[in-house]
Amino acid sequence: MLLFLTEYLFQFNPDFQVFQYLTVRGILAILTSMALSLLIGPYMITRLNHHQIGQVVRDDGPESHFSKAGTPTMGGALILISILASCLLWGDLRNPYVWVVILVTAASGAVGWVDDYRKIFEQNPKGLSPRWKYFWQSLIGLGASVYLYSIAAAPADTQLFVPFFKDFALALGPFYIVIAYFMIVGFSNAVNLTDGLDGLAILPTVMVAAALGIVAYLTGNVVFSDYLNIPYIDGAGELGIFCGALAGAGLGFLWFNTYPAQVFMGDVGALALGASLGVVSVIVRHEIVLIIMGGVFVMETLSVILQVASFKLTGKRIFRMAPLHHHFELKGWPEPRVIVRFWIITVILVLFGLATLKLR
Repeated sequence: MLLFLTEYLFQFNPDFQVFQYLTVRGILAILTSMALSLLIGPYMITRLNHHQIGQVVRDDGPESHFSKAGTPTMGGALILISILASCLLWGDLRNPYVWVVILVTAASGAVGWVDDYRKIFEQNPKGLSPRWKYFWQSLIGLGASVYLYSIAAAPADTQLFVPFFKDFALALGPFYIVIAYFMIVGFSNAVNLTDGLDGLAILPTVMVAAALGIVAYLTGNVVFSDYLNIPYIDGAGELGIFCGALAGAGLGFLWFNTYPAQVFMGDVGALALGASLGVVSVIVRHEIVLIIMGGVFVMETLSVILQVASFKLTGKRIFRMAPLHHHFELKGWPEPRVIVRFWIITVILVLFGLATLKLR
């Protein structure tokens, strides 16, 4: 909205042209969403406490988590409000990619909200049934994938690019829809599985989003994409605004979510943030790079898959408990140690993911 206003004011004062630059609007998106999170956070936490919207702790989890019962949850709504407000203020709303990411994020957040609602108000620790949750996630992921495929304007828009291979690009054709679907739905669930300790999921999400914002900017720039030999996607640079808003909102939320947490994200935040990372990676054609940078989310998901498969096939468990962060808790690691070490791993993976942009 403010972009349109500055375009109008440019007619009267050329200084307003500065707001046309993606870098400027990206910084403003970060600061706006962070400020909103920090300002709204205390009020929201107070209201959540007032209405007794507290965390329901599953009885099959680690005993150390029982003391967290009653801590306000559904704080992910704070993140979504901050992201969407910042994007509407600083994003170019004429760009279809912006709307795809906004709608996927909001719709996934709505699914998470229903899940949280059932856990809290219906006192059902399992929330929305896995079948219905997956159905709605699939509908969102498939809808976004089909639409993105339908508006693809250049061959690069539907090709798979592999890091370290300079001239390799696999034309996906309709299979693009399958890849896009699994990235959106897969990362939505991966972030949700990781969100089990105070601040464990949000800071890796912030770091990955910031890195994806850089990738989006480079991918949407003809000069930089040609220099780095990465695909040029017309209009993808505008997603840097969304990624900046996500990073800012996430940092603002971390102020309240850091150990010991004053508020939890809940599925309303985790499902939405994971889906947003997935859809951004699909648009900028860096799915494999997201898998590298989001390695913590991938590890957490694989630990659950391996645990279930091993128990069903052999009757034995690989880990003391899944997802993986619970395994280390049961080994005696204090919660802050698990959190910070997973953060450090994410820093390394994000840097490695960004390095692949040049190593081609």
